[in-house]
Amino acid sequence: MSRILIMSSGSPCRNPRPLKEVGTLGRAGHDVTLLTVSESPALDAEERRLVAGQPFRHESVGGNPAGPARFIRRVRQRLAVQATVAGFPTLHALGPAGPLRRRALELPADLTIVHNEIPFWIGCDLLRSGRKVAADFEDWHSEDLLPTDRRGRPLGLLRGLEHQLLHHAAYTTTTSVALSAALAARSGAPPPHVLTNSFPLQPDPRSGPPGSPPAFFWFSQTLGRGRGLEEFCAAWVLTKQPSRLVLLGQPSPGFDRELLTRLPPAFASRITLRPLVPPPELPALIAQHDVGLALEQSWIVNRDLTITNKILQYLNAGLAVVATPTAGQREVLARAPGAVRLIDLAAPAATAAALDELIGDPARLATMQRSARTAAETSYSWEREAPGLVALVAAALARPAP
Repeated sequence: MSRILIMSSGSPCRNPRPLKEVGTLGRAGHDVTLLTVSESPALDAEERRLVAGQPFRHESVGGNPAGPARFIRRVRQRLAVQATVAGFPTLHALGPAGPLRRRALELPADLTIVHNEIPFWIGCDLLRSGRKVAADFEDWHSEDLLPTDRRGRPLGLLRGLEHQLLHHAAYTTTTSVALSAALAARSGAPPPHVLTNSFPLQPDPRSGPPGSPPAFFWFSQTLGRGRGLEEFCAAWVLTKQPSRLVLLGQPSPGFDRELLTRLPPAFASRITLRPLVPPPELPALIAQHDVGLALEQSWIVNRDLTITNKILQYLNAGLAVVATPTAGQREVLARAPGAVRLIDLAAPAATAAALDELIGDPARLATMQRSARTAAETSYSWEREAPGLVALVAAALARPAP
């Protein structure tokens, strides 16, 4: 039984990829610990319910300081962001790193697998101390987010960490062939192994006739700008076939009101805003709808190249998919041609016509939904990805430490 430490700065309630990883490796017989950062008391309680009875241990560090300690933490991060903007970059602009690093150094591990930016920094530190480290590039962090959100991020430091891990980690993984090729081309390192963001096949895929009227569904952790929703709504208001739009996520301040006020009343009344739900409840909720929206923006490099959770969860739930033509989503289209309809959000009239054509033809919609589930069963399920992860870990453990 090998000791494996998997580290993420995101809550397992909001970052499912490490959670799938620890479960797979725990069931494979390894002694696995998932180390994350505490975000809030509410999420801490949800995490305890989520990991109960699973074949791994979960530790959450950092606590939730109250009063002066909480104020000091916020001031420190604000100062770190300001220093980064002023040309003195620091990883502390991304959040508190000390508690996670200290605990990672304390925990013995034959292999440490790092996810997200701060764990990447810790992973490079562990490599220098002779520990064996693997890295998962679920996102290309130095090439992500809107320009306004990138200003306070230490992009040069992130690129350096990514470069080190791509060259020196025991192995690297990522989410798509397109992202793997781009990471290799930028760094000159071998391309990361591809493990898609697929999920275990859910037992309750969508079945039966479309809803009345049919429902478009979109979800993300954050309901905000730069996710294609404004452009989709500009096309949706031009449609003639009746339909509904359901959006799930935590709204950025004021974004929900801004989105609704820009719509004619007849369309605003057909939008439902839903709060985030615990991960076990999400698959069945998705399956209650008809068409999944994957509206990634190609001008954000990471969003162009990756294959996100949402498009693969739509396939799993048996939803037809309307998607933007990013490199990652074209990759999905190649393996699920009957399930995905590409749209151009820069052409609202053409997009509206495509939406009308889809929801106005129940037989075609049903065919796309069956194709979606078939694609999940034959290509995009975690049952197909898990053996590859187990093999990568076994090969890494068999090699000597650097």
